Amino acid sequence: MAELGKQGRPVDEVIAELTDKRANDVKWSDGKTFGMVYDGGPSVHEVAEQAARLYLHENALNTQAFPSLAAIQREVVGWTSSLLHGDLLEEGAASGFLTSGGTESILCGVLAARERGTTERGVTEPEMVVAETAHAAFHKAAHNFGLKIRVAAVRNDYTADVDAMAALVNDNTVLVVGSAPQYPQGVQDDIAAIAQLAMSVDANCHVDACMGGFVLPFAERLGRDVQPWDFRVPGVTTISADIHKLGYAPKGVSVILHRSKQSRQYQTFVFDGWLGGFYASPNMQGTRSGLPMACAWAVMQHLGIDGYVDLTRQTMINADRMRAGIMGIDGIRVLGDGQFHLIAMAAEPDSGIDVFALGDALMKRGWYHDRQAPPDNLHSTVSNTNTGVIDDYLTDLETCVAEIRGTTTDDRSTTYATLE
Repeated sequence: MAELGKQGRPVDEVIAELTDKRANDVKWSDGKTFGMVYDGGPSVHEVAEQAARLYLHENALNTQAFPSLAAIQREVVGWTSSLLHGDLLEEGAASGFLTSGGTESILCGVLAARERGTTERGVTEPEMVVAETAHAAFHKAAHNFGLKIRVAAVRNDYTADVDAMAALVNDNTVLVVGSAPQYPQGVQDDIAAIAQLAMSVDANCHVDACMGGFVLPFAERLGRDVQPWDFRVPGVTTISADIHKLGYAPKGVSVILHRSKQSRQYQTFVFDGWLGGFYASPNMQGTRSGLPMACAWAVMQHLGIDGYVDLTRQTMINADRMRAGIMGIDGIRVLGDGQFHLIAMAAEPDSGIDVFALGDALMKRGWYHDRQAPPDNLHSTVSNTNTGVIDDYLTDLETCVAEIRGTTTDDRSTTYATLE
């Protein structure tokens, strides 16, 4: 194991080595990476980088010390609530907090559901019901917070089977989950039916819009057919939406929204039974970096509604072109009937194509996809990042399909996330 050197090193030398370390990282800025980093363009980079420098060291642990971070959080949450129609609720605007990402937002939603079930309904053995396409973070939350998770199969179109979910709810159900859209195939669950199911057992309904929260509102403005999914749907209790995905802010910022402040209080932790004074934590973290919060504020202010509509329009153009091109190549197909920015590409049965070998061949040409299963498929989160390269991608894809047909790879691993 390496040891920290006794003497420090010059700034230029340190930065040079960090630069060298990036040599084998994906080159997301060239548009050939489908996911993980989302590029809103040069002016978005500039405003985020300037905000980052201003808030590099600020700490949102105590917003009395940094009242600007309290204002930033309040305003970003408020803008997101308005996008998701939380400002139209009879009980007043939806409320929430900023978190470090989609997983933390989901954890907060699950925790709030558990606590509400315990406090208001006396549930001692809490359960949640999800479709098998629900994000893995719900399983993490169940593990961390002691919930039993019941998983329903999906329909042939990969949407949640609400009838199958209904067979799993009971008096211990504190949470029912829907996705808008779900990650693996990019299709949208029937949120209205899922929320109705949750209400039938007095459970919370969480909508995972980590991928869609900063796409669907603007796609709707562009005339896309977007089924009801946000706070306009009765029974939706909480929504997670990631600004650091298609909100185009740098990594480290998401929003968890609650239908009411009463719901929000169930995710917070307050304690003063030690010698350090009053401690309150709105989410999973204690110390919270002000940098991603300020970047999110700056990017949202810079883009505004019109900027997001333009980025979403280009994203939809990219995704539609990519879907159509994939479906025009013999032997491969798109899973599900996705209408937005997520695409899962699989091999046709008996085509002689190993889609993981196809992914390896594409990677040699610089194109990066995540691997998924079952069935074996390559996943793409398309965004503005991929503008200008889709035709090149489809040319390489057709070449790679012909190149690997009849071959296979021994590596069957999937790669949504890794553990070092």
